[in-house]
Amino acid sequence: MAIHEECGVFGIIFPEKGAVNGIAKEVYHGLYALQHRGQESCGIVVNDDGVFGVHKDQGLVGDVFSEETLDALPAGGMAIGHVRYGTTGGNTRSNIQPMIVSHQKGNLALAHNGNLTNSIELRDRLELSGAIFQSTSDTETITYVITRQRLATDSIEKAVLSSMDFLEGAYSLVMMSAKKLIAVRDPHGFRPLCFGKRSDGAYVVASESCALEAVGAEFVRDIDPGEMLVFSHAGGEKEITSYRDHCGEKISPCIFEYIYFARPDSVIDGISVHETRVNAGRILAREFPANADVVVGVPDSGLDAAIGFSAESGIPYEMGLVKNKYVGRSFIAPSQDSRKDTVRIKLSPIRSVLQGKRVVLIDDSIVRGTTSQRIIRLLREAGAGEIHLRISSPPFRHPCFYGVDIDSEDNLIANHHTPEQIAEIIGADSIGFLPLESLKEMSGCTAFCGACFDGTYPTKPPADPRKDRFEQKLSQRNI
Repeated sequence: MAIHEECGVFGIIFPEKGAVNGIAKEVYHGLYALQHRGQESCGIVVNDDGVFGVHKDQGLVGDVFSEETLDALPAGGMAIGHVRYGTTGGNTRSNIQPMIVSHQKGNLALAHNGNLTNSIELRDRLELSGAIFQSTSDTETITYVITRQRLATDSIEKAVLSSMDFLEGAYSLVMMSAKKLIAVRDPHGFRPLCFGKRSDGAYVVASESCALEAVGAEFVRDIDPGEMLVFSHAGGEKEITSYRDHCGEKISPCIFEYIYFARPDSVIDGISVHETRVNAGRILAREFPANADVVVGVPDSGLDAAIGFSAESGIPYEMGLVKNKYVGRSFIAPSQDSRKDTVRIKLSPIRSVLQGKRVVLIDDSIVRGTTSQRIIRLLREAGAGEIHLRISSPPFRHPCFYGVDIDSEDNLIANHHTPEQIAEIIGADSIGFLPLESLKEMSGCTAFCGACFDGTYPTKPPADPRKDRFEQKLSQRNI
């Protein structure tokens, strides 16, 4: 099973209609702050009074964009951007966002974070009615649905609202029409989305609050699950209009945003990511204490939990692993061979911290066990005497259908082995996972999606994609 992408979206609109010099650089800075959410490709679209200028390519933000490419983009009153990563089969130029569509009623540019659970059904219906797809991503499906609704309605607002009736699963969207910037969060609120305002009157929308700060915007609030916000150049009270037609469903924000994906300086739905991870470390220290000399976190998302474990246990915290910040996350590398190769390049042990020590090693998760095994081997080679691994999430037992790269159940190590067996396989002296029942205490969330841990999906999960596609086509063709 191929799980789709985790991404970051960004948008900015200025109060006055007209060209704003350097608007592309504002988006560039916002995307730089969201680079951790996607390291495979990125793009920026600038809206110059209804004419869209675009630059996008595969690679990191700093590689795709230069002074020359940013200056080549037009001045404009609004712009959007996107950073993306994908799994095997999805790393193609056609999948790079934002996506642009031109139709009878104007242009539409759209950036998407999440994963639809009914994308196969929607795509087949669109194809059978004549749509021709250029990519394999859910984003193009969403763009088609909105475009078709736009051709049948008298406003972009009505088109997006009616499109939400057809979309199932996770989607945080930032899009532009000729005159408006629109932000949408799915009714369950799987993926984060917030907005802020700058002193010059510009409004900024982003996946995380850290990107607001990167462009000098003050956080206003999170966009509510099911809410659509429309920003315009009108000025005054008409600058923002909120539509809440799809609000009111049971919310289920992804708990893994707090455990792994979000930057620690972000605040999502009023909850500090840093504090959540520190709490996880404290819980681990109480539930799985260890006789050790030093606590070491695996950079980056294991560091906060390591601080919490140290504070609760009294065992000193040390920086025992150094990360090469120019290497992408091993968790999102598209192949297992890539994960093996990048671990040693990405992490270097500090021998003076580890030599002869009993180490508590804190990491955020174990998926297949390959990366953990390599990290523990690095510590052994650096002279660590004992290694007690503590994981700041429960064991992964189920795939994710909402945009996180969690593998199929067959490849999840916790589905086939006890904790003791996992410790033996990866070479640890002991192991402890965050208890499932501790997720609420860790985060303070009253409702969330933890389906990758407990198998309780907030929406109907998709059927086998190949079987679903075949049966759907048979049904629609009346064969």
